[in-house]
Amino acid sequence: MFKELDPILHSQLRLAVMSLLISVKEADFTFIKEKTNSTAGNLSVQVQKLKDVGYIEVLKQFKDNYPHTTCKITPIGIGAFENYVKALQEYLKV
Repeated sequence: MFKELDPILHSQLRLAVMSLLISVKEADFTFIKEKTNSTAGNLSVQVQKLKDVGYIEVLKQFKDNYPHTTCKITPIGIGAFENYVKALQEYLKV
């Protein structure tokens, strides 16, 4: 009756990152850190987990001699997020 919720997206911070990226498509690390009110260390770990499963792409480069990290949601990530939302909606219908 109930669909299993994606354990990757069921983490509060990872879900917040995906929710943010679904609306903006691409954001830099600092923006995500500020919007999610997370620490750099925790966000870095969660971004890596999302990257490992292919939900986001991470581009690391230098901007004015400072490291600059940009995260972008992938088509796989969009699909996973949409499926997660649909599964939650099914829980709410009962």
